Amino acid sequence: MTEALVIVFVKNIKLGTVKTRLAKTIGNVGAFEVYSELVKITENATEQLDIDKHIYFSDAVVQSKWKNDYKTVQCGKDLGERMQNAFKDGFEAGYKKIVLIGSDLPDITANHILQGIEALNHNNIVFGPAEDGGYYLIGMSNLNTMLFENKPWSQPSLLNITLNELKQHSIKHHLLETLNDIDTFEDLTTSNFYKSNKKLQEKIQQLND
Repeated sequence: MTEALVIVFVKNIKLGTVKTRLAKTIGNVGAFEVYSELVKITENATEQLDIDKHIYFSDAVVQSKWKNDYKTVQCGKDLGERMQNAFKDGFEAGYKKIVLIGSDLPDITANHILQGIEALNHNNIVFGPAEDGGYYLIGMSNLNTMLFENKPWSQPSLLNITLNELKQHSIKHHLLETLNDIDTFEDLTTSNFYKSNKKLQEKIQQLND
């Protein structure tokens, strides 16, 4: 058991249930292909870490993913409750520093995750801000349930509202580099992830010809 823990939240890759905003432009099959590639990037980034990893799937455990790591299913009525329960499990298991990431970041690297863990040596909370106003990484050195209660999930005000609460309570926090996730067709076509992936470009083109 390591001192730190990395939690990964993964949506089960099912046709018609992933990247639904993107699917409105490139179709369900196209969105499925994009999300499949993003999950591979996340898996590769985390596999480089010599740190315990707990993988939380949205609906059902997929044994072929993260083959050597602990896997389970998310539990809770909304995203906040699901994240809170995952952190609670980790701290109750004895981990001292925990970071949680999603699985739709084309630019996520092992270094971003390590920076998040390192920041918890001197801060109670760490965030990796996303360009859409949310965050791609959240980390804590002890469970703070305030972060998950009455929050505007999937809204552009999420991070600002959360940071204002932390300031009001004088809770020390740190922000990592801002990254962009892939939610819209513009996000996709302007990303280096897409520009450098000729196979994916061809698949999307064929699906939309």
